[in-house]
Amino acid sequence: MPAVEAPEYKVESRVVVDPKTTALIVVDMQNDFVKEGGALVVGDAEKTIPGIKRLLDLAHRHGMAVFYTQDTHDPGDPEFPIWGEHVLRGSWGWQIVAELTPKPTDRVIQKLRYDGFFGTSLDHELRLRGVKTVIVCGTVANICVLHTAGSAALNGYKVILALDAISAITPFDMEAAIRQTSFLYRGTITTSNAMTVS
Repeated sequence: MPAVEAPEYKVESRVVVDPKTTALIVVDMQNDFVKEGGALVVGDAEKTIPGIKRLLDLAHRHGMAVFYTQDTHDPGDPEFPIWGEHVLRGSWGWQIVAELTPKPTDRVIQKLRYDGFFGTSLDHELRLRGVKTVIVCGTVANICVLHTAGSAALNGYKVILALDAISAITPFDMEAAIRQTSFLYRGTITTSNAMTVS
């Protein structure tokens, strides 16, 4: 296999957002993807919990809108030939990890495909709240995170990706997702510690 060098991208050391027009989207932090015994565990996903908690703390402290996507499948789902059975509706694996349990004020969006916007009310609900910028975190970086970030950008939202709050199956997948978000979708790349509000 040939070695592939990832193109450079800038990681911002300080990013200021307006909490009134910014939403945090936590993508698919569910037991099947994060916890030992899950159907499709992403090796680094559990390590991102502290970074995601920092983002959640920031959002909750400043009244920012918080959305979770929850990958949701029923028996016979067309994704199963690709990945096997995972996140079956109502199962332990489908539940959001206990460390990141949504608050009553947070919104959980159940999605049937990789993209958190596809076939859901996410775009409508963001617009109702006057959101213009989305901070995207969670797993898997090059699949559900990237498709959700890309769809956000295509719908006119400014996208921010926090590196320490996303995880991928391989380093290549991680770098590819960051590159796509930075270059193709003109997203801002940063870390959870660099985020602050105006």
